[in-house]
Amino acid sequence: MVPTTRTMIRDLLALHLSQKGMSIHQFSIQSGINSGTLSRILSGHQPIAMNHLERITQAMDLPEDHFYSLYVDECFYFSSPTWRRLRPFLVRSAELGRLDCVERVVQNLLENLVYAPMLFEVAEGLFREGLWQAAELLYKNVSVSEKYQNSERLALCQYRLFLIAIGDDQARNLQAAHLFEGYLDWLDEADQLDGLNHLGHVYGSMNRWHKVDELANKMLQLATIRYNLQWQSNRRESNEKKTEKPLYFYILYAQLIRSTVCEELGDFNSALEWVSLYMDVSWIQEDDEEAKRIVAQFQEWGTANRLLHRVMGGQYEALSEYVEYISHRPDEIFIALYNIILSANRYDWNVDYILERFASYIPYRTNLAEYGILHNKQVIANQYSRFLSELATYYLHDNRKEGIRFILQSLESSARINNESNVIKCVDLFGQHRNQANEEQNEQYKVQIGAYL
Repeated sequence: MVPTTRTMIRDLLALHLSQKGMSIHQFSIQSGINSGTLSRILSGHQPIAMNHLERITQAMDLPEDHFYSLYVDECFYFSSPTWRRLRPFLVRSAELGRLDCVERVVQNLLENLVYAPMLFEVAEGLFREGLWQAAELLYKNVSVSEKYQNSERLALCQYRLFLIAIGDDQARNLQAAHLFEGYLDWLDEADQLDGLNHLGHVYGSMNRWHKVDELANKMLQLATIRYNLQWQSNRRESNEKKTEKPLYFYILYAQLIRSTVCEELGDFNSALEWVSLYMDVSWIQEDDEEAKRIVAQFQEWGTANRLLHRVMGGQYEALSEYVEYISHRPDEIFIALYNIILSANRYDWNVDYILERFASYIPYRTNLAEYGILHNKQVIANQYSRFLSELATYYLHDNRKEGIRFILQSLESSARINNESNVIKCVDLFGQHRNQANEEQNEQYKVQIGAYL
């Protein structure tokens, strides 16, 4: 039997019983549904609850989502919609990837805006479970329903959509960041801090350091105000929304970001001053294990960054000490190599011995540390592309042909994340040194450029 738009699940159940020669009592035993309940469902006197739908489908030996499209019809067109039936159906549809059913339910429910808060709560649950496609669908629809209200819920929808949108494509990341920024100030201050943190990662991955500094400064001011208020006696047991990390972390982290910005802009003295600030933790009043762990992490970063800023400032005598320091910290080696090759190109140093020592760390690896702008996924993908182009520059300086290989690798990596500025750099480098490329490399270059364009 081919169901029509008017076919109901109870009709197909009745047909199944007839074809199998089963009584309601027999199917009751097989499905685990009370025979009286089955009788009322078949007669149309009781709607099918979600748990009944699951048991009926299983007893009929059909895929779990076999009746899902019909169930949407039954919930809206053949009975009054009830949240008790629709909420579990939404969640299960999301888990099974039935986004078509999620879309239909949401659009029907939002004809009545009273459902917007409930749909938002479901979206939050799906987001926490990592079911981001379904969550994105709900957030978008709730946003549309709230577009004329400057509500915190609308801002939270846009914040979640921003987080979901972040990926490898820098152009899309930038677009998502621009859209979210307009809603940032509508968020609770706790969410603002986390939002500033994530925005900083996006802009840092695109080397927009003045923007990163602006966001870090805002994070520092907001976190400092909240931390001071937290330790006033009347706020210590506050029920205010909590941030992802302790408030003192955002203060230290904003200072670390600002030191990174100074380094990227070539102001190494100011970078060292910021390092001194985030290494001074005497003001932190917490002394639990989490605080000790976070403080220890920033102390370690500060020690490394003091050496790094000296190296980046052209102090060759600090290079060997920096190399020895990072040699005992495998997760830091790739980032260190990136900074060393930048310095080598800037000051015309020979660092062959360092590249040979750490050759196994040059391939892209995603050993991301728990914290730190330098270890954000988007940032490190960008740095890997730039590292390869800097490595190409280093080798081509001495007319070593392996430089061509690194240009092609950087070009491929840059195109993958849509890093236009580094693609242009690779094109310029290849044009200057085309005479060193063999026939195969010239052909590979043409293919990669053609694919990018």
